Amino acid sequence: MQHGQPPYAAPGAGDPQYGHPRYGSAPYGAPAAPGPYGVPGQQPPARGRKKLWIILGIVGGVVLLAVVGALLLVNLVGGATAKAKGLAEDFTQLVIAGDTDTAYDDFLDPALQEKLSKEEFAAGVQSLELDETCKPTYNDFKVSTENGNNAADVAGVISCGSKEVDLAYRFDGNKDMKMINIKLRPKA
Repeated sequence: MQHGQPPYAAPGAGDPQYGHPRYGSAPYGAPAAPGPYGVPGQQPPARGRKKLWIILGIVGGVVLLAVVGALLLVNLVGGATAKAKGLAEDFTQLVIAGDTDTAYDDFLDPALQEKLSKEEFAAGVQSLELDETCKPTYNDFKVSTENGNNAADVAGVISCGSKEVDLAYRFDGNKDMKMINIKLRPKA
């Protein structure tokens, strides 16, 4: 046993000459050995957050583009739906009122006018015997937009007391939608 060494220590343990500090610490006055984060009591070094900000920026940009895209889609489809509903309502009111010339001239597409003359259209509407008691009900709107061209299918019923008339219209166009297909028939 060496002089000054406690009796319970293994030979060479804690002996400064063998490079082992006494009781697991540095000798008095010697600097502490750096730990995994540097000197004990020192804060860990600040990590660069550049990567985090890049990822957050990309995710935020994608979310923003998705929201803007959804709003544009809803606005376009919603606008086309409102326009189609307005066209169907205006056309049907003219038909009910018996103003077939205005309905024909203002709403029918030239291609449909080539297939259906103004006289045939007027005769068909008059055969339905519509009057001011008739009220339209629209129960189906299907609107689509492709390459800036809007299309809308409108279906419903014109109720006139005990008599009902099925209606189905198809409108097509970009800014100025016109009727390209029409069906007005007494309900069976």
